[in-house]
Amino acid sequence: MEHNHRSLGRELRLFDTKPIVGAGLPLWYPAGAVIRSELEQLALEQALASGCSRIYTPVLAKRELFEKSGHWDKFSADMFPEMLIGEESFVLRPANCPHHTQVYAAEGRSYRDLPIRLAELGSMFRSELSGNLGGLSRVRQINLDDAHSFCREDQVGAEVLLALRAIRRSYDILGIEIAYYRLSLRGAESDAGDGGFVGSDGQWQRAEFHLREALAEFGAPYVDAPGEAAFYGPKIDVQVIDANGKEETLSTVQIDYNQPERFDLQYTDERGKKVRPVMIHRGLLSSMERMTALLIERYDGRLPTWLAPVQVRVLPVSAVRHGQAAHAAWEELRAAGIRAEISDRGSLGSRIRDSRASRDPYQAIIGDEETMDRSVSVNAPGIGATEKLPLAEFTQRMRVEIHDRRIEPSVVG
Repeated sequence: MEHNHRSLGRELRLFDTKPIVGAGLPLWYPAGAVIRSELEQLALEQALASGCSRIYTPVLAKRELFEKSGHWDKFSADMFPEMLIGEESFVLRPANCPHHTQVYAAEGRSYRDLPIRLAELGSMFRSELSGNLGGLSRVRQINLDDAHSFCREDQVGAEVLLALRAIRRSYDILGIEIAYYRLSLRGAESDAGDGGFVGSDGQWQRAEFHLREALAEFGAPYVDAPGEAAFYGPKIDVQVIDANGKEETLSTVQIDYNQPERFDLQYTDERGKKVRPVMIHRGLLSSMERMTALLIERYDGRLPTWLAPVQVRVLPVSAVRHGQAAHAAWEELRAAGIRAEISDRGSLGSRIRDSRASRDPYQAIIGDEETMDRSVSVNAPGIGATEKLPLAEFTQRMRVEIHDRRIEPSVVG
């Protein structure tokens, strides 16, 4: 059976596109916004845990910034048209990294300060043709979990390893299996100057050496992919297989000597000499759009409890007899930080079916007995498990499962 995140997104009211808004510009509905918000929180936690500082930068800048970075020369055909304001030309950014170079350059840096790690979950824009767009997989506004490390040459290997470990840790949390690692290269040395690549042979050779060393220490088997490098340097691509058997690149780690040189970035070494840092690009979770699409298909819409828009559906057997107890349980769950909703209209059977169709991880049913002893009869449809629990115990088990970001339901069964 094919898993299609676009149909699931519409069915579960997660997101959709509207002609009046434009293709490739999805509207995130409240339920979809919950998923994205949880992924953003995970990305932030992992960025802070790996020593990054959070920053915000604007989604547009003068064309001059992207001319200097090299993006205008390489990507202007895929960028939105420039906007003239008075005598100045502005463009929507296709990448966050040129802005981050300016944050690094905002003050003098010493070798003792490095590495400087900057993280931003920022919007980028690609002027894709309508025929290439689809759901969340190909969009015109990309919200990317992005980080850049500015480091000394002797720190490059450790920074690449730090990024690889953060990626693997995040994938373990999300239940995503890594198919393999790909070392994306410029190609043969005889191809230097072809394919739109920039930088000296020496820079490319050093960058490739650092990536191979890090992969060897990480213990990850990998394959070489000539011609797949970024225009400014080689990279490690993390390859996964989606629910439909299609190979996807999600996270990347890239080494860049080009932008530090173009923007004349410097730090002062131990001898007082001005030295250029190396820039490491890291995409931890990929874009929020692509990761959400992959997870919707991976779990067929029944997401782990910590990601689920509604974590438990409270269902009174009778709205008249059990409504008050159900509302009290709903309030207690919400006060504990659990995304609980109450459904009390229509027959119990129809409400249970609706909850199953919505892929709710848990159903908490309250009847006469549950009203009397402040308990809930818990169903976990995804694993076919049921158990009657005191409300307080159910609430605590839910909190643990959500806090630990467990992949499989663990409250009952």
